[in-house]
Amino acid sequence: MNFLPRCLSYSECSGGAGRSEIRGGESSNGGFGKDGLLWFHDIGNCGSGEYSMAIVQANQVLEDQSQIESGPFGTFVGVYDGHGGPETARYVCDHLFRHFQAISAEGNGVVTEETIQRAFLETERGFTSVVSENWHSQPQLATVGACCLVGAIYQQTLFVANLGDSRVVLGKKVGNTGEIAAIQLSTEHNANIESVRWELKDLHPNDPQIVVLRHGVWRVKGIIQVSRSIGDVYLKHTRFCREPTNGKFRVPQPLNMPILLATPTILKHPLHPNDSFLIFASDGLWEHLSNEKAVEIVKSHPRKGSAKRLVKAALHVAAKKREMRYSDLRNIDKKVEFKKNANSKVLDTVNLYVTALFHY
Repeated sequence: MNFLPRCLSYSECSGGAGRSEIRGGESSNGGFGKDGLLWFHDIGNCGSGEYSMAIVQANQVLEDQSQIESGPFGTFVGVYDGHGGPETARYVCDHLFRHFQAISAEGNGVVTEETIQRAFLETERGFTSVVSENWHSQPQLATVGACCLVGAIYQQTLFVANLGDSRVVLGKKVGNTGEIAAIQLSTEHNANIESVRWELKDLHPNDPQIVVLRHGVWRVKGIIQVSRSIGDVYLKHTRFCREPTNGKFRVPQPLNMPILLATPTILKHPLHPNDSFLIFASDGLWEHLSNEKAVEIVKSHPRKGSAKRLVKAALHVAAKKREMRYSDLRNIDKKVEFKKNANSKVLDTVNLYVTALFHY
């Protein structure tokens, strides 16, 4: 069972050398520790400061990916939360940063909002081509997607780009008070957010079923919660919304335009000396911890192990909601078939990546 992705990686120096990768659950430099189903790297260095990473995963196939890259441009952080399978997140992790580098090089290394947007769109085009090339042998690829959260630090400016419902939160010092404010920097695209539902209705005024409430959860076309992603091409191109795609993923009306978008929301934030740290995480963390609680946890402890503490805090909350003990989760054997293990239902709600990035 592969608990760590091929692409969970980091660069140890600002020149991009010494890059380490995690493959098959093992680190090439031994930098990752393990605590039950939790894998973590307590502290490391990147071009913009120090970082801490952690992941917990219950599924037999890891659908999520994450990376930290450093180079002459600065620092690049990516969190790719897969759904429907691992293929899209793996593809994004293998290609998005490469496109970012190539497009930046065209502009003599300058990073702009356009640099990042083009990198996202090139990645979307590439994955769509993969689906098309494998349509007859692997039609299920049409129903696989990934939420993508990227942070790029270039010349003391942070660019945040997001598709889906992952989130980045800034911990910012409040003057000389010793307090740290929690400031959300990403825009989320989830149908449970009223503004997202209005956006979908505005884009599809003739479709009364563009968002559907099922079992207390709003979903796009009654199928998926996020309104933007890489992949999920069955909701973007008519040619993939037909047989042999599984019937539960096919919408009855022809797609006159894409239902889901692959255009990220991008924010530009000039970094200030009072900007202490950034927390990048998939939605599993934020379902259980508020922005303020997450920032308080990081603020109240040493930098080392910050991501691990956040994941453990989320697991404690998830276990409590299910009237379980955290120790029950820690003792799950990875060789157990999780679909037969009741504890996996708790872990399934916190399949997440966390990266805490501390600014110099």
